[in-house]
Amino acid sequence: MADRDGYLAEPYQTAAQQREASFLGMWLFLATEIMMFGVLFLVIYYYRLQHPAAVSEAVHHLHSILAGFNSALLLTGSLCMSLMVQASRLGNYRRVQQFLLLTAFFGLAFLAVKFFEYGWEYHEGLLPGIGPESPLKDPAARLFMNIYFFATALHAVHVTIAVVIVLGMVGRIHFAHMKLPERAITLEMVGLYWHMVDVIWIFLYPSLYLVGRAA
Repeated sequence: MADRDGYLAEPYQTAAQQREASFLGMWLFLATEIMMFGVLFLVIYYYRLQHPAAVSEAVHHLHSILAGFNSALLLTGSLCMSLMVQASRLGNYRRVQQFLLLTAFFGLAFLAVKFFEYGWEYHEGLLPGIGPESPLKDPAARLFMNIYFFATALHAVHVTIAVVIVLGMVGRIHFAHMKLPERAITLEMVGLYWHMVDVIWIFLYPSLYLVGRAA
C-alpha cells in the first residue's frame, strides 16, 4: 500500500512506523561499520602498548598539521550535511542541493589532501613496500606505518562512498526523482552515514597522528 505521495511502502501502515524501521535498519548497518573500525582501533592501541618507542618514531614522521587541516574539512562537511537535513525537512530543494554539493566538495577536498599526503609519504619512503628506502630503522615502526596506511586507506574508501552517495542524491533531486519533504528521511540516512565517517576520522586522527608524538 502507498500513500498519496507514494512514500508509504508495504508492509508499513503509517509513516511513523516506516520512519522507525528505516532508522533501525540504518543504525544496525552503522553498527557493523563501527565494529569493523573498532577492531582496527584495538589493533592500533594494542600495538602502541607493545611497541611505544617504535610507534613514537613512526608518529614523528607523520604530517599531523596536514591531517588536522583534513579534520577541519570533514567537520565543515558535516556542518553542511546537518544544514542540508534541516532544509530537506522544509522542502527547500535549492538549499538542499547547495548543501549537498558543498558537502561533496569538502569530501573531495579531504581526499585530495589525503592523496597529496600519501605522495609526500611515498617520496619520504614511509609507505609500506614502495618508494625510496624508509627512514624508519625499527621494523616495528615500519609495521606501524602498515597499520597507518591500511586504516587511513580504508577510511578514504568510506569517504569516497559517502561522496558518491551525496552526488547521487543531487542527481535524484535535480531530475525530480525525490519529493521533499516526504522523502527527507532518505537524506537523513545519508547524513547519518556521513557523520559516522566523520566521527571515525575524529578518532583516527589522534590515534595515529597525535598520541606518542610528544614522547
